[in-house]
Amino acid sequence: MSLPILAILVIGTLALGYRFYGQFVASQFALTDKNPTPAVQVNDGADFVPTRPFYLLGQHFSAIAAAGPIAGPIIACQMFGWLPCVLWIVLGVIFIGAVHDFASLVASVRHGARSVAEIMKENIGGRAYLAMMAFIWIALLYVIVAFTDITAGTFVGITEEFKERDFSFNPGGAVAASSVMYLMLSILMGLVQKKFNPPLWLLTLIFVPATLGAVWAGTQVSTLLLFTQKTWGLSILVYCFVASLLPVWLLLQPRGYLGGFVLYMALAVGVIGIFFGQFQVQQPAFKGWSGAGATDALFPFLFVTIACGACSGFHGLVCSGTTSKQIEKESHCRPVGFGGMLLEAFVAMIALSTVMILSQQPIMPGPGKIYGNGMGYFLTILIGEQNILFAITFGAMAFSTFIFDTLDVATRLGRYILQELFNLKGPSGAAIATAATVALPVLLVSFAGAGSYRQFWTLFGTTNQLLAALSLLGLTVWMKKTGKNYWITLIPMIFVMSITLWSLLIQTSRAFSTFSGVNISFMNGMSALVLISLTGLLIYDSVQTLKGELWQEKKLA
Repeated sequence: MSLPILAILVIGTLALGYRFYGQFVASQFALTDKNPTPAVQVNDGADFVPTRPFYLLGQHFSAIAAAGPIAGPIIACQMFGWLPCVLWIVLGVIFIGAVHDFASLVASVRHGARSVAEIMKENIGGRAYLAMMAFIWIALLYVIVAFTDITAGTFVGITEEFKERDFSFNPGGAVAASSVMYLMLSILMGLVQKKFNPPLWLLTLIFVPATLGAVWAGTQVSTLLLFTQKTWGLSILVYCFVASLLPVWLLLQPRGYLGGFVLYMALAVGVIGIFFGQFQVQQPAFKGWSGAGATDALFPFLFVTIACGACSGFHGLVCSGTTSKQIEKESHCRPVGFGGMLLEAFVAMIALSTVMILSQQPIMPGPGKIYGNGMGYFLTILIGEQNILFAITFGAMAFSTFIFDTLDVATRLGRYILQELFNLKGPSGAAIATAATVALPVLLVSFAGAGSYRQFWTLFGTTNQLLAALSLLGLTVWMKKTGKNYWITLIPMIFVMSITLWSLLIQTSRAFSTFSGVNISFMNGMSALVLISLTGLLIYDSVQTLKGELWQEKKLA
């Protein structure tokens, strides 16, 4: 099957899913614009700001479309082939992922724009709230670990296509230099905006082209920043610590703004490459139920490996953390929540295409390098093959750009959780909470060796999707208590819960059956045990709440 035909089928199915199933799901919540949203009621000009759906969709999409839907499909395609990946991405996002995001957004809007954990506290109880907060914190740690390790891998090494070149060029060093310059540009933009407050269009005209200039400059100094993967991993974690403590105007906001342009440029390049690049699919459609020699079976590991490309618990934190505070009308929840997740599925499809066009190799590079190289090949359609160095560096830097956004947000959220739970206030409290959040990632990255990202990624994907299942569990209880059709969240919850607990049990069994000292496998196994325990507690409290609801219904009858 050719790439253009496959892409058309995917786009058409996603469009039909939005039109029909999205409309059905929305009808179950009886959305009405007569209910004032928290953004309208509070409207403080800071956090609560009514925003037009077109602009809010762009902001929301930029927040959720990070490296997850890129790395996951690439790794899964290497293990199982592209056909199972496409099927799960398309069907999973329509019937599970988009339902999760949409329901989380609606529930938050109707609970005063409170978080998923606070919604569980109100509908299930205080113990469920504490368990959910602890689960979210551990999930965020594995977001940080997995993305740090993958990014560090893109900053080192010579890839195959450059081994025989007779010039001095290190693609990993070029990406590293470009990424560092991109972060420096973001800080400069934040300082200029704070001090001089120029119009946004002027900042855009200056700093967006400067971001592309940073890519070119990186190719010119590709041998300047050459360090080991472990050194880069620890350096990125130092960045996480510092970035999460900086004021949002200095780094997070300007970097997010510039990162949005990089995201949309990458999407445009992906579309052009798929439809006009005349690339052939070279990867097999199906490699077997155990992934062409892989030790992980398709059930359950396909689902948790693709992770964010089909369903993401992290999205629930975004929906109930920032997006719900900007919804102007309830009817806007469908295009933003449901539609935003479908757009992420297309990001996953573009990422999948970058590995589908590669020929079979005994040892495949990591997902960051595959995505960077693939996007580079797509970009040469516009700028010519003579600019291959710039093109591939742009693709890999785009990947790291998405990751830096996620790392900052994940570390900040981890800090906020610890500060709230332990009442840590002031700059010293923030520093302590941040240090505690990056401590385990530092330990895991210190133990990491080549290819360790696969071990991190499996537990990250499992944790992320289990977080989605737990969010769906809380939403199911809320929907049951308010008389809504709770089957639309219950059935996806049961499937995702089963798959993720199955994955956790396998990972725990492996960790302890092959125990050979304190290593990554053992630490992952211990984390998996804690996650299973927290999940059991949340399930128990939810069942008890539902039993109480049923008893009340029988009593009233």
